[in-house]
Amino acid sequence: MPLYLTEANVGSLLTPADALEAVEGCLRRLAAGEVENRPRERLRLEDGAFAVMAAVDRELRLAGVKTYAWLPGGTPFVVVLFDTGRAELAGVIEADKLGQLRTGAASGVAAKYLAREDVATLGVLGCGWQARSQVACIREALPGIERVVAYCRTPASLAKFCRETGAEPGESHRDPARCDVVVTVTTSRDPVLRGEWLQQGALVCAVGANDPRARELDNVVLERAAFVCCDSREQARIESGDLIEPVEVGVLDWLEVHELQEVVAGELEGRQSADDIVLFKSNGLAAWDVAIGAVALVKARKKKVGKKL
Repeated sequence: MPLYLTEANVGSLLTPADALEAVEGCLRRLAAGEVENRPRERLRLEDGAFAVMAAVDRELRLAGVKTYAWLPGGTPFVVVLFDTGRAELAGVIEADKLGQLRTGAASGVAAKYLAREDVATLGVLGCGWQARSQVACIREALPGIERVVAYCRTPASLAKFCRETGAEPGESHRDPARCDVVVTVTTSRDPVLRGEWLQQGALVCAVGANDPRARELDNVVLERAAFVCCDSREQARIESGDLIEPVEVGVLDWLEVHELQEVVAGELEGRQSADDIVLFKSNGLAAWDVAIGAVALVKARKKKVGKKL
């Protein structure tokens, strides 16, 4: 019988460790050809957008669709999972928290495989909802992190974020940019991270801009990067302004853009030296939603959480 899980159910069931395991496993299955992922499509609404993204995970025997409406009054998310073995609906999951966790976990997996071995500092540009799971999941993936530095333009938001995550407030964008791992997770349409600010050996996880007209990174970040990867080249060509514009002006070539799954599966080494600057551009895959949604349903049934439909 299918289950309905609320945001509160998801929050009580899933941990950063669960999310990391789910996303890493999903990336391995993507590399093995066991997962088919459909890039996000957006339909215009009068005051917003309606997004649809889908994936099939043959190993999990699940197919799923994630949809959400970006509206002035809020953004409701839902993931619907189908059990392809039983030919039935498996679950309906309210998916804002689910998406927050899987997005943080993707950066955590990237940090596990692409950061230097001696990482001790994490810098975060952005203090919103998504930034919190970035800190939690990267800390889970890299337990050696001793210090987190954050910055955003609103002092009250920065103070609240630092209280909740134990981060230190930066005085400007430059302070997080000097860390070993640097996350950009903003709604800015113009670059918030300049390549000249980065230290040798930095890993950049660019999370916020998934619109071809939006940039979080300037071209110098791409010029200095020895290795560039994303979650899906197909999706990046549609919505990654941070890669599309550098390609258009000749700073980058799509042949130089790899996929994180290739690194996780051992097909590519990724980082070649401790001094390399490495970039992971994250847009978010429906395949991750299916994978973490599957974990939520398993844990919900064990703990007898959720409503039977």
